[in-house]
Amino acid sequence: MFLKTWRLMTLILVALFMGLEFAHTLELPAKMQYDATLYVTIQNSPYQYFGAPGLGAVVTVGAVLAARCFADTRKGSRSQFSSKNADLRFGGHWQVQFVWRARFTCARGIAFPLIYFLRIEPVNVVMEQATARSVPTDWTRLRDQWEYAHASNFVFGLAGFIALVMSVLVDVPQLEKGGS
Repeated sequence: MFLKTWRLMTLILVALFMGLEFAHTLELPAKMQYDATLYVTIQNSPYQYFGAPGLGAVVTVGAVLAARCFADTRKGSRSQFSSKNADLRFGGHWQVQFVWRARFTCARGIAFPLIYFLRIEPVNVVMEQATARSVPTDWTRLRDQWEYAHASNFVFGLAGFIALVMSVLVDVPQLEKGGS
């Protein structure tokens, strides 16, 4: 029961995190049209809830930690279910499950911190100091970096979410023909 509850919590947290990144991605086309004053004003208003100390930061950290623990709970362990219906190209049921978890870990666990700390946070630091009267001279480069980094984060997040869901689905027992 614990594992099922953990899986559900992990899926919810990762889906919520992906929702944050999807919101940024949906805003991208409009925000690319804004002038400097409007862009800086918007960057310094609603996004305070996306990061620390807002709820978005709690969701983000929770998603990363829950997913990491989820990947570790079953890493390399064989499923309690029969593997006769599993994809044997990878050597059996538990290995297929591990492959999907490894894909998730790569897509989400590695990409997110790299994108965030190398591309997003440096822009956050500059934009938090900016005002409508003191716009950074390279604001378009910063805008492009921030917006496209979030779009990239969404793509990696979606790939990671798909791999996470696949790792859960692979572990679902198959009903035998004629059985219930």
